[in-house]
Amino acid sequence: MTAESVRPPVGSARPGLTRDRCVHALGGFAARTAPDTGGRRAAVALTVVERDAGPVLLLTLRPSRMRAHPGQFALPGGGIDPGENPAQAALRELEEELGVRVGPDAVLGVLDDFVTRSGYVITPVVVWAGVLTEPLRPSPDEVALVFEVTEAELDAEPVLRPLPGDSETLFRWPFRGEQLFAPTAAIIHQFRELFLHGRGTRVAGFTQPDFASR
Repeated sequence: MTAESVRPPVGSARPGLTRDRCVHALGGFAARTAPDTGGRRAAVALTVVERDAGPVLLLTLRPSRMRAHPGQFALPGGGIDPGENPAQAALRELEEELGVRVGPDAVLGVLDDFVTRSGYVITPVVVWAGVLTEPLRPSPDEVALVFEVTEAELDAEPVLRPLPGDSETLFRWPFRGEQLFAPTAAIIHQFRELFLHGRGTRVAGFTQPDFASR
C-alpha cells in the first residue's frame, strides 16, 4: 500500500482551537514527567496544521508490514536518540514520517509522559505547524495513511470500560467508525481536554489492550 493523505470531511471543522489558546492553556498546566529508570524513551508530535476549513491534528496509520505496532493508529514519533531532547526527537520524526519541517519555535510545550506496556516512556510534544507551504509527504515505510482530525472529531466523548476483576479502565476513542486505544487515544484525549475544554485531565491510569505491547 502506498502512503496516502486523508482530508477531513467537508464542513466538519469548528472554530475554537488556536495557537494562542494552546499557549495559554499550557501556561497553566504542569506536565508530569515519568521518572528515569533507564527504560526506552520516545516522543510523539501532536501536530496542528491550519487548513482553510480550520485547524486539524495529524494522525497516521502504520503499515501492516511493520514489525512494531503494525496496522495501528499512531502520532508521528519514535525513539529519542542520544543527545536529543523530546522536542528535537518529535520534530525529527515529524519530518521523517510526514515531510513536515518546522523550527523549534513551532513547539509550544509538552503533555504528561505516558508509560506504555511495551516499555516506552512517551513524551507528547505539542507542535503548531501552522499553514504548510508544501504538501504532506508521508514515508511509505512508516505511514500507510494520514488523517487530518478536525476539532469536532477531537471533541468526541471517549468510551470507558472497567476491566473485569481489575481496577483499571480500558479507554477507547471513537474516530471515523474505528476505535482507538491508549496510548495514542489517551494522549489525544488529554490534548482535547486541555485545549478544547481547559481541563488538566490526567490519563496515565488508562490501561492499554494486549496488542499495544506488540
